[in-house]
Amino acid sequence: MPSAVAIDVPPVDDARRSDLVVVANRLPVHRVGDQWATSPGGLVRAMMGVLSGRKGSWVGWNGDTIEPAQDPHTFGPDLAEAGDLHDLDGIELVAVPLSSDEFLHHYERISNGALWPLFHDAIRDSIFDPESWAVYREVNARFAAAAAGAAAPGATIWIHDYHLLLMPAMLRTLRPDVSIGFFLHIPFPPQELFMRMPWREEILDGLVGADLLGFQRSVGADNFVAIAKRLLGAAESDADPDVLVLPNGRTVRVGTFPISIDSGEIASMSHQSDIPERVRRLRNRLGNPAAIFLGVDRLDYTKGIDLRLASFGDLLRRRSKGVPENPDVVLVQIAVPGREGVDSYVEERQTIERLVGEVNGE
Repeated sequence: MPSAVAIDVPPVDDARRSDLVVVANRLPVHRVGDQWATSPGGLVRAMMGVLSGRKGSWVGWNGDTIEPAQDPHTFGPDLAEAGDLHDLDGIELVAVPLSSDEFLHHYERISNGALWPLFHDAIRDSIFDPESWAVYREVNARFAAAAAGAAAPGATIWIHDYHLLLMPAMLRTLRPDVSIGFFLHIPFPPQELFMRMPWREEILDGLVGADLLGFQRSVGADNFVAIAKRLLGAAESDADPDVLVLPNGRTVRVGTFPISIDSGEIASMSHQSDIPERVRRLRNRLGNPAAIFLGVDRLDYTKGIDLRLASFGDLLRRRSKGVPENPDVVLVQIAVPGREGVDSYVEERQTIERLVGEVNGE
């Protein structure tokens, strides 16, 4: 298995070490002016519910890039300068620093330029750059060191998503006493696509450093097991088909755990006293249509927003044929911008804005 890049684990006060450490590419907060606010997204909503009421920590990048003159190997609970937010609803926040160059290579070129399209059925071409992969490896090592420093003896560390595929094995080298879980929030590709990845064995070696590997859908888990058998020589346990036995004798459990929203929280919000009036005002703004279609997605080419708009335009044409009035249906599509530095996302936004204009104009 690959060894971690040499980075010293920073000293952490034992009183601030956590029994449960969540690790993700981003912290669950972002800057709004000179303040911090809870970030949107399914991962944040799901994990905040898990960490609430527990002595937990969240390790991630805070969204600010450091200057090259600063030491990128420095960790700590401070998000930036003194006086910034240290915790969120009792959750210790540990910021992992990234330079602008590291953000470019790790996040834009590998995470979103190579892994994201490949893992989503290669609907866009991936770009495989060795220089960027070396930075991806170094950033994974830095996250591993930060998590190792935040975890109490025997803690559970839960790593999330494709930005940190190498981290489980690196963390196991640093902290063999902890339990390591990894959850992939996107599909895991079939063998035909995964074999395009130049660093496929390194990715697999990194993932099997975990004790438990979780996938959103059973097809993703099946794809991983098949490729682990092919490239790593792993075998299913005779005693438990959900357990993979590696050639060195270590075992890894593989499972399917579909993530969910906090349904109780949403149900509680729907019963707030001001909701009926807000619904009435919203329907009035939209012309009081008989039906409202609602889409809430991040602005991403994998979400099919362009296809949804084209289908809705076709629906309007079919329903309004021979009828002078507009059909009594409205589509409200909320598309949260993201990754605006990546060309394919800029193009997707332009495509969606053009489709919206065409449908409304017609």
